Formats: sequence, structure tokens, C-alpha cells
Amino acid sequence: MNSLKGSVVRTGADQLPTWAERHLSGARIGLLTAPTGIDRNFKSTIDVCAGLESATLTALYACEHGIRGERQAGVLFEDELDERLGITVYSLYGTNKKPTAAMLEPVDAVLFDIQDLGVRFYTYLSTMINMMEACAENGKRFIVLDRPNPLGGNTVEGGLLVPGFESMVGRWPGVPYRTGLTIGEFARYVNDRAETRCELDVVPIDGWYRDMEYPDTGLPWLMPSPNIPTMDTVRVYSGNCLFEGTNLSEGRGTTKPFEQIGAPWLDNYEVARRMNERGLPGVYFYPVTFTPMFSKHQGALCNGVFTYVTDKDAYRPLESGLTLLHTVARLHPEQFEWIPPFKEGRKNFMDYLTGDDLIRTTIEQEGSLGPIVEKFRVEAEAWKREREPYLLYRSVDDQEGERGGSA
Repeated sequence: MNSLKGSVVRTGADQLPTWAERHLSGARIGLLTAPTGIDRNFKSTIDVCAGLESATLTALYACEHGIRGERQAGVLFEDELDERLGITVYSLYGTNKKPTAAMLEPVDAVLFDIQDLGVRFYTYLSTMINMMEACAENGKRFIVLDRPNPLGGNTVEGGLLVPGFESMVGRWPGVPYRTGLTIGEFARYVNDRAETRCELDVVPIDGWYRDMEYPDTGLPWLMPSPNIPTMDTVRVYSGNCLFEGTNLSEGRGTTKPFEQIGAPWLDNYEVARRMNERGLPGVYFYPVTFTPMFSKHQGALCNGVFTYVTDKDAYRPLESGLTLLHTVARLHPEQFEWIPPFKEGRKNFMDYLTGDDLIRTTIEQEGSLGPIVEKFRVEAEAWKREREPYLLYRSVDDQEGERGGSA
């Protein structure tokens, strides 16, 4: 990573004013964004778009958590007026998850600027896919202002979404838990496979390499959603998010969401002991207690296990999370439960989260963990090959190799 020191990384949002002069002259534009839509000088992309001389901002579109991050996870809302600019904010997390023709009528093109986590079940990906489909159907351009994958672009973890298990926490089949893609690369992948393609542009990141995690970029960090406050949270999220499908708290309502999981009945000392005996790379588990202020087990003292990442390069969050889930389910067969379907006729939330019913139907069984982990490893290797045509960025070693290396 030494050769990356001093690199200046500029996101698509940083380059938008210049790009818009060449490609959006006279256009009416809409912006699908969230609080993470900022440039490196902390200027909101909303304000950047409103200040463009070459185009006119005529609509805003909001996904889960709201246009300014004012809503908690799962809170639905409808269209509203942005008081600062006096233009409509169309909700894509209420009655409509996909824009209607009327919602796109005020614009010629839609810009997308949201920081994601490189994880399949983060709902921003689903909202982007819905918008891409709507743009294709209504003849609107779709423009992604690309941003770094916060955990870099080299490591992926398997567990593919099976057709028939699509939802807002997994919109596109065949995609693994951790994609190893930027949001712009993911858009290229989806558009190439879509039944009807939209007119897609990706404004690429300048100065970013796949070896870079977010702290290496020098870019300002804002919470992508209310329960992802820090890079420590991002690092464990793709594994410990699995506990959202169970009756254990995933740490929502505490200062360490997803880093700690627990329940009043959990034998946390025994769970931590069993986990550490497994010798998983790059991680240590420690017994803690916490009391969630909201969400599951609100106001109740929970016995928990904290996931400490000791080596970020060796740590594999999905394998760690699966092992923790298996351990808890085996230790507490009477207390452990899956969250039931939210509506009659729907699947268990865990099935939507994991992309099939394999984990829910087998993880409690003795000997089930190894085959699942091996299956996911095989799928990860296959995904690396499948995603190759859509990559926009290289690793620093690849770049230096093209220059002939160094003595």
C-alpha cells in the first residue's frame, strides 16, 4: 500500500461540474441520493446539481432512510417537498419502490450518487436497479457518479441469490454476498444482463485502485445509513447482518450495531469460547452485555458477543458470521428462532437476506457449516471470473506491472 500514499481520489461527484458541461448541456436532471452524496469538500451533490450552469435540477429521489438520512431502517415514507430547494422529493421507499412514468416525467436524465457497502443485501442496490429499469422503460438516461467500495475491490464472498428469492434485500439473481464491485461497476453488470437496457453512463472515480479501502482514499466519511457509523461496522456487516433474520439483537439501538450480537438468554461466555476455539483468521470474540434503546430486545439487558477484527486482511466476515450463527443455533436450540414472514404468503426474512433457504433449513444441523462455507468459496471464485468484463479499476500492482515494475 506504500505506493498509494499521497494518491488523490476524486469521486464521480467531484468531477460532475466538468462532466456535466460536456454531457448534460440543457438537460433537466433528477438526482437519486442520500447524505453520503457529497464531494471531497463536503458539498452535497444536491447543491452541486442545483448549482450547475449546464443543467437544471428538477426532481429528487429518495431511497431507504430518506434524502437526508432522517429515517431509521424499514421506515416507509411518501413523496414530499424539499424545503431548501422547493422541488419534489419522490419516495422510492413507500408506496412505490420503482419510479412510475409520472415520477420521471420532469427529467431527461437521472443521476445516482450514494455510497454503498459492496454487499448484495444493502437496499440501495435494489433501488438503483429499480431506477435503471424505469429509465429504460421511459427513455431516460441513467448516470452513476461512482464511489469506492469501502472494503476495496479485490475480495468477494459467495452465497449467490437464487431466482425466486428476489426482494429489496436482494434484487438481482446470481450475485454473491460481497460483490467486490463499486456501485458503478455493479450498474454495468446489471445493465448488460437486463431485458431492456437503459442508456447508462458511469462517471468513474479518478485515482482509486482496487487495493484501496475507504480510509486510504482521503475522502470524507459519512454514515451510509443510521446503523453503519464507522468502518469497523462496515467490516463486520456482511456477516453479522445475518442475525437480522433471527430473534437475536444485531446490536441496533446500541453504539456498536452489528459489531455485537446478543439476547437475554444467550450464554455469551460459552459462545465466545467456542468461537475462539475454531481459530477463525483475523478475528477474536469477546463476551459483553448491552441494552438496546430500540429494535429487538428494546430496554432488555442482553448477553452478547463482540466481534473484534484483529487482522482486516485475513478476516472473512461472512464465514465468521455463519460460524457464529451456527454456534448460537446449536447451543440454544430451545431459545433460538427465525423471524417469521412479515406477510402471509411471503418467505422468511432470512431467506430473502441470504438469497435462498439453505442457511435457514440446515445451519442448525451438526456438520452443516463446512459444506456451506465450501460452497460459498467455490461460488466466490466463479463470481470473480464473471464480474471481470465490468471492472473499471485495477490494482496498484497491475498498474505498476504495466509500467515495467521497479528494480
